[in-house]
Amino acid sequence: MTLAIHTGAPTTSGRRVAGALLRDRGAVLSASFLALIVLMAIFAPLISAIIGHGPNDFDTAAVNTDLGGVPHGALGGISAEHPLGVEPQNGRDILARIAYGARVSLLIAAAATALTTLLGVVLGMLAGFRQGWVDQVICRVMDFLMAFPALIFMIAILSSLPQGNREVLLVLVISGFGWPYLARVVRGQTMTLVNREFVEAARASGASTAALVFKEILPNLRSSLIVMTTLAVPGYVGTEAGLSFLGVGVAPPTPSWGQMIYSSVGWYAVDPMYFAIPGTFLFLTVLSLTVLGDRLRAALDAGEAS
Repeated sequence: MTLAIHTGAPTTSGRRVAGALLRDRGAVLSASFLALIVLMAIFAPLISAIIGHGPNDFDTAAVNTDLGGVPHGALGGISAEHPLGVEPQNGRDILARIAYGARVSLLIAAAATALTTLLGVVLGMLAGFRQGWVDQVICRVMDFLMAFPALIFMIAILSSLPQGNREVLLVLVISGFGWPYLARVVRGQTMTLVNREFVEAARASGASTAALVFKEILPNLRSSLIVMTTLAVPGYVGTEAGLSFLGVGVAPPTPSWGQMIYSSVGWYAVDPMYFAIPGTFLFLTVLSLTVLGDRLRAALDAGEAS
């Protein structure tokens, strides 16, 4: 990852990056799809009101009880009343559950990213700036956490905890295993920056520790932090879906894309749309976040090179 030193961010840098992204078709398509998902999450109650079905409302009239609960009609029961069809057996509206599931997935991913970034930046900068025994302690903690196979231990930890508020537990567990990767990058870049001429000049002029950290070092980590946090979000969306698929994530009846995919396992043959719809939304969301993060990194690197 490229490290650029900025003693004063140009006012045009943001416009240059935005212009590069707007000229990139992949970035525009990804941002457009993500905007759609965010709007669905925000207006999930309105969507339910428009279609007349909440995420947990059973509609037994939409399924054929004589055939084991298979949805009436083709393509999983897609109709004017149920634009994306219904779940087999219970007839819950898939569009409503997709919208509320987007809300859960995005909130957990955003909260985990925010907490991971906070921990990674604070501890990484502390280790790189103070060095000595502080650096050794933080590095040993990072090595300890990074040595674990994260997913296995997330499953074990979440399985042993009470149900309670699973969303909060997911954020804490995901962040607990995620921050060392960011902290290691921040530590390395901070150790490089702390010995640069402009930091030494600020220190010699009597700048306080807070001024050195917030005015000299942190602004020079901006590009790296933006890229790493952007690329972390799709991983956390997938992690939440995977944990919910395995039964240790979001607890029913709270909608979750991973939970919907798990429920569709037994219906592949008779109702493939039940799997295809949440699976497609999850795939496209993770893909869009990944592509947008990659394009953002390229645009920032190009801006720094120029």
